[in-house]
Amino acid sequence: MAITKDQIFAVADELDAAGQNATLAAVRKALGGGSFTTISEGMSEWKARKAAKESPLREPAPCAVADRLAELGAEIWSSALELANGRLATERDALEAARQQLEADKAEAAELADQVTAELEVVKATLSSANAAERRARDECDSLRHALADQKLLVATSEARVKEIEKRASDLNAELARVNQQNADLVAGLAAAARPVAPPDAKPARSA
Repeated sequence: MAITKDQIFAVADELDAAGQNATLAAVRKALGGGSFTTISEGMSEWKARKAAKESPLREPAPCAVADRLAELGAEIWSSALELANGRLATERDALEAARQQLEADKAEAAELADQVTAELEVVKATLSSANAAERRARDECDSLRHALADQKLLVATSEARVKEIEKRASDLNAELARVNQQNADLVAGLAAAARPVAPPDAKPARSA
């Protein structure tokens, strides 16, 4: 919930009544937090009201002065009071100018503090996003490592199967060559067996 001016005034009055300096930091601490800009504006108004309540210096002339300077006492005292009030007014004007400058500096500092706080929140959010992105990248990297390991295992298994197939193909080719050779030998044997054989004592036929 936002801090109200009434809350700021109440805390400032309590600090002032307790004899403590109602500074911006003290009021904000007593409130338990709040925007520097809001508290600074409220304190500026509170100090202006407090200064307006103060009355000019008014003191009666001392009895000794009145008795010993009866003829000129009232005039001298009036002149003294006028001079004192004039100096007091001058000092108050200077103090007010200094206070306004201080309040302006405080307001600027409060605005800067709020701006820095907002920027810090942005930096924190950016850092959090960067950390999350880093974690995702690490998770993806781990997944890729596992996938690569699986691929390497698959390649190694495939290479082993290829070598086994090549060996089996070589064995089959050798067996096929042996069978072909046997078939060739068998065909040759069958061809030789099919040819007629002439008797050893046969005589050539006479011509007519």
